[in-house]
Amino acid sequence: MTGSRELSGEDSLIVRYFKPLATDPGAFGLVDDAAILRTAGEDVVVKTDAIVEGVHFLPDDPPDTVARKALRVNLSDLAAKGAQPAGFVLTLALRRAEDSWLAPFARALGEDAGQFGCPLLGGDTVSTPGPAMISIAALGRVPAGKMVPRAGTKPGDWVMVTGTIGDASLGLDVLKGGVAAEALAGDIAAREMLIARYRVPQPRNALALALREHATAAMDVSDGLAGDLAKLCAASGVSATIDLPRVPLSAAAAGLIGRGVVSLPSLISGGDDYEVMCTVPDARRTEFVEAARQAGVAVAQIGAIVGGNEPPKFLDAQGTAVALQRLSYSHF
Repeated sequence: MTGSRELSGEDSLIVRYFKPLATDPGAFGLVDDAAILRTAGEDVVVKTDAIVEGVHFLPDDPPDTVARKALRVNLSDLAAKGAQPAGFVLTLALRRAEDSWLAPFARALGEDAGQFGCPLLGGDTVSTPGPAMISIAALGRVPAGKMVPRAGTKPGDWVMVTGTIGDASLGLDVLKGGVAAEALAGDIAAREMLIARYRVPQPRNALALALREHATAAMDVSDGLAGDLAKLCAASGVSATIDLPRVPLSAAAAGLIGRGVVSLPSLISGGDDYEVMCTVPDARRTEFVEAARQAGVAVAQIGAIVGGNEPPKFLDAQGTAVALQRLSYSHF
């Protein structure tokens, strides 16, 4: 028809699934090649993470959980920086554009974007012959000069961590039919909880203000508590001692450890926790714990920062250092 314009396959996909998510005026309804993020006296924090089929999610994972994980792993980093979400851009690489996958994916992505106040600003969609990949670059806002850095901790600071550690790696083990799956064969509730922790992280954005006000350093725990702590310490040229009995565990994880199915050292080296680890001076510890309580985020004090350049030590209940076979998950 004269005057009409036929949309390309990519444009049609964007209009159908993702234009409704672009609620910020600076996104221009996704009709432009760029977006505007307006700020006033603030710093913009930028973070990007990709999730790849077969690495970060399984081929048969539900598309809604894939969408939530893709956004939330980035929100977790913004939380650790003390930043409030402002928006994100999305790169989606798929083998096929199927409504049965894209519709629940887009719906869940939109729900999370609304829940966390992080609208879609733009992005790109491409085809790929290989595994599916979702890459998100998330933007956050902090008052000027107030981002919580990875470097900045000093000897005497307490090491704190949110939530529970090791559930996601156990959830992956359940999905793959490993030792946890066998041990929990009769406990459907525990299996479902662990799988949910792997598929759908819980970013601690409610803690952002408390981190800005009280933490000297912070990062999210994505590759494993042990390895990520080593990174945080290296950034400041310090070390740490961690009391393993203080590491917070879910009832399911503690039960598996108690039965000898898994070990605590293996759990603190597993990935996908997406909790926040931070350091807090002793003078601010009580205030931080109270601020976290008011924010509805559980925090645990698991050790202390000490001087020196040696790797962090992990001590058992008897105060004996435990040797770890590995510190964290590594892609290469």
